[in-house]
Amino acid sequence: MYVWGRMARMVATARRRGAYRMGEESRLSFRCLPTDVDTNLHLNNARYMMLADVGRIDIFLRAGLLGLARRNGWAPMMGGLQAVYVREIRLWKRFDVVSTVETWEDTQVIGRHRFVLENGETAALVMTTAGVYDFKNRRFVPIDAIVEELGARIAPRPPSEEERIFMASHAGLRKLAKGTG
Repeated sequence: MYVWGRMARMVATARRRGAYRMGEESRLSFRCLPTDVDTNLHLNNARYMMLADVGRIDIFLRAGLLGLARRNGWAPMMGGLQAVYVREIRLWKRFDVVSTVETWEDTQVIGRHRFVLENGETAALVMTTAGVYDFKNRRFVPIDAIVEELGARIAPRPPSEEERIFMASHAGLRKLAKGTG
């Protein structure tokens, strides 16, 4: 089942899993298929990113962000990510992708996607930064305003040291990509 099949399964089961509330987690179960592996017969690095996308879209859908974004002419957009791999996910093995919104500052959300093996061990961790772009006003929307529109009454916690390092690294790499660093 390639990305579209997995995405369709996530959408079809979203209602049954209920609304996503800030501070909770999205947990999606998968099996490592022959279309997911590299020459080492384990989940390849690109597939980790694709499955993290499915987890992130699950949160967006169940939180109501996708509907809100469509009504307002907004689009959720990835800013960047960092991944670490600590254990392999072998062909045919089951695993979960546990996705969370960790915190936010101004217009940036920090997300986390943990790939969990059946024995509970973490196989990989993907940290992301994202925002919601307002096409009409040509700017990113402050996350506090989005959270309020979604009806959540939660304040972000301060970023951890690791999250600050990630955000600083991301900002530096962004400057380099734009030719200004």
